[in-house]
Amino acid sequence: MAVYGLFAIAATARSGVQLATRFSEAPLAYLLSAFAAIVYIVATVSLARGDLTSRRLATVAISIELVGVLVVGAAGVLLPGDFPRATVWTGFGSGYGFVPLALPFVGLWWLRHTR
Repeated sequence: MAVYGLFAIAATARSGVQLATRFSEAPLAYLLSAFAAIVYIVATVSLARGDLTSRRLATVAISIELVGVLVVGAAGVLLPGDFPRATVWTGFGSGYGFVPLALPFVGLWWLRHTR
């Protein structure tokens, strides 16, 4: 949960700066950073609450995170011109030591393990 909290803060700060200062340079990439921030916030809050509804919401958020990092990572490799600036999920999270790629697998495992 702490790692999700850290990524919620990091992604929110990054996207806030990107949207406020350089939005016109790469709107798609910076909107994806903002979307990633929202996903991390929802996952963090849902994991922290821990009730049945929150666990279901966490599962949805973490699944969206997994699909996002895989799709954005692949799109950045296949269509690099569409992603002139990095997002949290660009390069499968390479800018963050590939933690964004591993984190959803760990999150889904944790939800299953602590059922």
